[in-house]
Amino acid sequence: MLGLALGWNFAGPGVVFGENPDLMGATKALQPSLAPAPVSDAKLKVLAQALALVEQQYPEPKTTKDLIYGAIQGAVGTLDPHSSFMTPDEFRELQIETKGKFSGIGIEITLKDRILTVVSPIEGTPAYQAGLKAGDQILKINGTSTKNVTLMEAVKLIRGAKGSKVTLSINREGFQQPKDVVIVREIIPIRSVKARIFDDGIGYVRLTNFQDSTDHDLQAYLKKMKQRLVPFKGLVLDLRNDPGGLLEQAVRVSDEFLKGGLIVYTEGRSRNQNMRFFARPTEEGKLATTPIVVLINEGSASASEIVAGALKDQKRAVIVGTKSFGKGSVQTIIPLDDGSALRLTTALYFTPSGITINEKGIQPDVVVEEKKPPKDESLQKLRDELLTQHMRREGLTDKPWNQPITPEELDKDPQLKKAVEILRSWPPKNLAQSPGAPQK
Repeated sequence: MLGLALGWNFAGPGVVFGENPDLMGATKALQPSLAPAPVSDAKLKVLAQALALVEQQYPEPKTTKDLIYGAIQGAVGTLDPHSSFMTPDEFRELQIETKGKFSGIGIEITLKDRILTVVSPIEGTPAYQAGLKAGDQILKINGTSTKNVTLMEAVKLIRGAKGSKVTLSINREGFQQPKDVVIVREIIPIRSVKARIFDDGIGYVRLTNFQDSTDHDLQAYLKKMKQRLVPFKGLVLDLRNDPGGLLEQAVRVSDEFLKGGLIVYTEGRSRNQNMRFFARPTEEGKLATTPIVVLINEGSASASEIVAGALKDQKRAVIVGTKSFGKGSVQTIIPLDDGSALRLTTALYFTPSGITINEKGIQPDVVVEEKKPPKDESLQKLRDELLTQHMRREGLTDKPWNQPITPEELDKDPQLKKAVEILRSWPPKNLAQSPGAPQK
């Protein structure tokens, strides 16, 4: 997925691919049979006339194919940042990327206020190790300005062969001027589920994104935890910096914690874009009654927002952290006759209570800001520290899942610490009337 390899992922904007409604929102499967709206002969005549004039009189020769592709890109460019046109090569690359390995740097990107912006770095990837953060603005890629760049163009500039380098010019709140970050591209296999435990019966699961096997990997960890933690007193579900993934997986992950009811629904202009997804009745193995706290931040987008929104609206979990990204539009991948494709926004998705997440995000029940780095800490120093920590396997999820999280590790993460405090004093009496508080 381009999103996971580099930046925007299918679960975010809500792309649907193949038989599976895809990421970032809710999307529908590929729809080559969508009937195009009729276009008047007069309009087509004007378009043909303009293309012919360019082809005949522009100083540099342009092929008809180049002009037609350019016209489509121009039309799609008048829409929203998540819609795009893919050439046959780009579409084939997209299909390959859905298999789960990518050669890139590991960031989710979007266009925010027309500026190329990091949604979140994917944990353990070169971008994460380099210290990139949610909200970072990418002003240049290898010296090329990103002004007016499309997402697909940005993806092409950032991606590259394993071992090659890419230089990103980064602007961040607090920076007096942009700083260059040199990152070495790598093959990025995405392990979407990571876990640890606490020695008092509380489990910790982190989802880095939503892939084909996320629900199965989650179930496997939950099964191990139920065997190891007796009694199983509670679970922290960490969705921070999770840029999204497959909608189908967001639904299945939500279903693991629900007895039933609506998880998410989508609405668009076309009737076939209106979809509703429900949890199955309680089945053996589901964690439908164990207390849960969900962690989110500004890097939590699309599919992760679906999960947080469903568990909050169904009063199944307490949401802790900061407001999520707010990426709730639905894209559909529509193949065209020559092998190219449109990635077209077709709907918005809504939480069970009817709240749209798009541009609004999920509001936490308990706001806890992330730990801020020292003001005098340089980007290079932060990068070196993160890289050293990762190489030493000192990160929270670098250690074996059954090795209990220590008090020292917990003190480094105020959001996780608050989540554990809530679970240890369950039920959260001061949150009993909160719309996100679990039912007693």
